[in-house]
Amino acid sequence: MKREQIRNFAIIAHIDHGKSTLSDRFLEICHTISKEKMKPQLLDSLALERERGITIKLAPVQMHYTLNAVNYTLNLIDTPGHVDFSYEVSRALAAVEGAILLIDATQGIQAQTLSHGLSALSQNLRLIPVINKIDLANANIEACKKQFIETFGFSEEEIILASGKSGVGVIEIIQAIVDRIPPPTVDTEKPLRALIFDSFFDAYKGVIAQVKIVDGEVPSPGQKIRFLGTKAMGEVLEKGYFSPSLKPIETLISGEIGYIATGIKEPDKVHVGDTIAVSDIAPLPGYKEVKPMVYVGLYPIDQSEFHQLKDVLGKFRLTDPAFSYALEHSAALGAGFRCGFLGLLHAEVVQQRLSEEFGMDLLATTPSVEYLNGDEKITSPADIDPMSTEKLKEPWVSIQIFSPKIYIGSIMEEMAKKRGVFQNQKYFGSSVELQYLMPLAEMITDFYDKLKSVSSGFASLDWEFLEFRPVDAVRIDFLVGGEKVDALSTIVVRNKAEGIGRKLVEKLKDVLPRQNFEIAVQAAIGGKIIARETVSAYRKDVLKKMSGGDRTRKDKLLEKQKKGKKKMKMVGRVEIPQEAFLSILKS
Repeated sequence: MKREQIRNFAIIAHIDHGKSTLSDRFLEICHTISKEKMKPQLLDSLALERERGITIKLAPVQMHYTLNAVNYTLNLIDTPGHVDFSYEVSRALAAVEGAILLIDATQGIQAQTLSHGLSALSQNLRLIPVINKIDLANANIEACKKQFIETFGFSEEEIILASGKSGVGVIEIIQAIVDRIPPPTVDTEKPLRALIFDSFFDAYKGVIAQVKIVDGEVPSPGQKIRFLGTKAMGEVLEKGYFSPSLKPIETLISGEIGYIATGIKEPDKVHVGDTIAVSDIAPLPGYKEVKPMVYVGLYPIDQSEFHQLKDVLGKFRLTDPAFSYALEHSAALGAGFRCGFLGLLHAEVVQQRLSEEFGMDLLATTPSVEYLNGDEKITSPADIDPMSTEKLKEPWVSIQIFSPKIYIGSIMEEMAKKRGVFQNQKYFGSSVELQYLMPLAEMITDFYDKLKSVSSGFASLDWEFLEFRPVDAVRIDFLVGGEKVDALSTIVVRNKAEGIGRKLVEKLKDVLPRQNFEIAVQAAIGGKIIARETVSAYRKDVLKKMSGGDRTRKDKLLEKQKKGKKKMKMVGRVEIPQEAFLSILKS
């Protein structure tokens, strides 16, 4: 294959703008998948992606298309659209020379459209603007064209109108890919350098690295390879491309996208962003190190599964390099792991994947953000001294919200409740971009749901970490049956502490299962109890079998029952269900 016949490109867009459906049409037109095997959202291979209807993982596939009697190889990488999976998009963009910038004709440019589009331009990638879903009754094509022209500087002739569902305009997009996106730089004379943009684990072949071959050629099976970042050594067991299943081939050269089965059985030795080579040479520039923003403790419900969980997390991190984990111990829950995520959806998706794909039965603690106490980094509220929070700093983020103009008032009102600080606003036709600063701790609770609610589902957001700022906050502890449950501890702003403590205790009262004895549920700051509720006991009807008699006989039976309950209360142990942790999360 000559370099002039290779095109590497990605599809980038906001969530639910039709990336996966457009990819399906590409696969059909290029005859990559036979009709009997074709199914909607084919590249969304995870069961969870199909269940939720969103793309979670980037997905590479190689297609072939003949134009003017020339056969072209098209390497497509489909990408997610949600802000929590932006790291997947950044890795995809580093492996291609161009991208399709897709917008929904009924919604126009959204937060992730702008974020990913500007990121692609900063890497000198060639963008092809496409307006999708033009066959919908409420499509506003002219407004979308105007947004593309005003925001990115495209000319009207560059913009392609299409419908991924019906197939209108899809061939024009493929022709634009061939005509507008430059072929990759190819140098087969230099020694091998391949950039790892993703990886996964195979029980027989070890770690399989998904790579962009920048220089040289992948050696034949049996040859040794090295990982320049981790200094690990591997062996080429197999090489090939994605169709979208793995297709072994004999040659994989500079400019192509494919995979290398490394034979390495220890996941920690292969990192996304590392360079594969055959000799000790200068590595390729990798990726910006991703920083977790939300931390959740994951504990096996059965402590005998702890070592299995440790192995599973190591293998899972191969498929999701934005995920991180470290050992931690809870007095209430035993041994587990403090896990870092890019956002709440990311945390939710990972927990569900660990359960469905690996069969792990896990308990998750209340999500928290990273705080600074002096120079010390704190990711778990239980690690903060409740009597020493003067030096506490919390993370702040910069937020961009895209919304129709009619919702500006309700959005600003919601931002004020979340300690948001207004920065600027820009108008794009009938839409507006609001720029705010706000604490990350306020954003990771129910902010996204509230934003969708006050904007009738139209608003979208993008955000990035800004800095740590001082905060006057306290740690609220929760006691169940007189025992502190450290996994339920949470950090809140001091002036909201008592109100939040009462609210959460009320929620816990509703979700804790009743026992045969009363359970006291308390919220405390330091040694001061700020709220209390009581979970009432089950009451067995001990008078049911009494056929008669005076009141004193009934009182004797009730007194006997009361003494029995007191004894149970002393030795009883309260089981705390997952709903209790979720109730604090959703507060």
